[in-house]
Amino acid sequence: MFSGAAASTAKVDSAFFFIVASSGLLLVAVMAVMIVFLIRYNKRKHPRPEAVRESTALEIVWTVIPLLLVMLMFYFGWVDFEYIRNAPKDAMPVDVTARQWSWLFRYPNGKEDGVLRVPLGKPVKLSMTSLDVLHCLFIPAFRIKEDCVPGMKTHMWFNADEPGTYELFCSEYCGLGHSHMRSQVIVMPPADFDRWYGTAEETGAAAQGLKALKTLGCLGCHTLDGTRGVGPSFKGLVGSRQAVVTAGQERTIAVDASYVRQYILDPNQDVVKGYSPIMPKIKMDDQTLESIVAYLESLK
Repeated sequence: MFSGAAASTAKVDSAFFFIVASSGLLLVAVMAVMIVFLIRYNKRKHPRPEAVRESTALEIVWTVIPLLLVMLMFYFGWVDFEYIRNAPKDAMPVDVTARQWSWLFRYPNGKEDGVLRVPLGKPVKLSMTSLDVLHCLFIPAFRIKEDCVPGMKTHMWFNADEPGTYELFCSEYCGLGHSHMRSQVIVMPPADFDRWYGTAEETGAAAQGLKALKTLGCLGCHTLDGTRGVGPSFKGLVGSRQAVVTAGQERTIAVDASYVRQYILDPNQDVVKGYSPIMPKIKMDDQTLESIVAYLESLK
């Protein structure tokens, strides 16, 4: 899954390796002094304890050296922080919406996707928010992580310098489906990205239904390939028979378009057996509702 790197990682890595190297050297130095003291001042060589007078020079040394190291670490951290927080003026803006439990990426031309696609070698600025609880967008390969906070905008940026596919996920526990809140960053050559970016979206009802599922965050809980998620998979759902729990009583129903409409508008009336009644009521217009139904009917 991981390949390539991002231009911004060099800043984080340099500070990290400096701190690790400094800590390693201090560990070796302290351990060496301890060993010397154990050998030179053991009880057999000095059976009678003696008073040790203070050394001003030694106290200055072991105060100044750590102070210089800490100030140097602060310098690296501050310079790198300034670089990481301030996106270039020509960075491509992408709006990020986090919700339980999915990501939505919206581009300047209105294009939306559940996967973050970016052009190779161009800085990208992510403006982020959350529709429900606190989430945290984390892209380990790029060394970037930032909270998505309800009611406010946060931001971060990166510049990927090698094409590839990278892992993206939420690193802040956000509820039952937290572990499924994953996506990808696809770094594409500029020509491929421009081709994807300029491709018009399909306008059919089923295509609009899939777009609505992505936009509303439905695919954070429901899958399209038949695998079990927080909620039942959409694949083959319409036309199947499902055991549901209604007012505490179990019964078997035929899943049709009417049931799908009713379930979306009032999801906790008939809960599919084996799943928790956690789906919220989602407000949507009739056109969006019908497009979702059309897509689910097409998903065999």
